[in-house]
Amino acid sequence: MGLFDSLLGGGLKGALGQVEAAAMPALISAALAKTNLGDLQGLVTQLQQGGLGTQVQSWLGSGQNLPITPGQLRAALGSDQVEQLAQHFGVDPEAALNLLAQHLPAAVDQASPSGALQPSP
Repeated sequence: MGLFDSLLGGGLKGALGQVEAAAMPALISAALAKTNLGDLQGLVTQLQQGGLGTQVQSWLGSGQNLPITPGQLRAALGSDQVEQLAQHFGVDPEAALNLLAQHLPAAVDQASPSGALQPSP
């Protein structure tokens, strides 16, 4: 157990995780704005066209969000898109894919409370 683990008890660590999760849709949107995908809708459209319509629909709907793997994201987005996103996140492509795989389902879910993505402000 590391020093920070002992200093950050379970409650505080959990709260920090919630803050991080709440900020992720904005971080993803900011990175997308700097790519030719444009926004979350552009990313969702690319994923649907890349054969991930079932997963995307689960994120938009009110049921459980289906997971997505880094490999599925790479296949649907292509290397150029992954490189652009990684550059804007300030991480390597594998880390960007892992980050998106972990947070994208919840980010899309949060951005679509009525079952459709809300327009970007």
